Amino acid sequence: MGEVREIVKDSQEMLEATLACEEKKVAAVLEKVHDREIPFLKYNDENSLSCVITLCYLAARDRYQIEREQKSGKGYCDYIFIPKENGLPAIILELKVNSSYKAAVQRIKDRDYMQKTQKYSEVLLVGINYNEKKHYECLIEKISTL
Repeated sequence: MGEVREIVKDSQEMLEATLACEEKKVAAVLEKVHDREIPFLKYNDENSLSCVITLCYLAARDRYQIEREQKSGKGYCDYIFIPKENGLPAIILELKVNSSYKAAVQRIKDRDYMQKTQKYSEVLLVGINYNEKKHYECLIEKISTL
């Protein structure tokens, strides 16, 4: 298990990479944290994946209200980040396992998960796919709502 300062550093790096739409960096941080923090026997468990996301976005809690499995549009979105301060984009994060990061972003659109974020001028749609080969992929689409 990692030390607290490593976890905090990684979570700050993760938020910065997400806001900068650096998809490869987001995927790399997820892989690093997953490898370091999740025991091998639980590596492919859905709860493990949620724990990794929670750890990776710890720093975001200072600037966002993070809602998990919240009703929005035509379903329940994996994660919605509601800004606590002006000037930040809302973030909608959808996870897939053994699928595709493109399918994750498409699900956000198809299910109208952006419904809860309509009052924000900018929304980041973040699709993350994880496969059994311990590999993450990420797609970040920036949407201007004005």
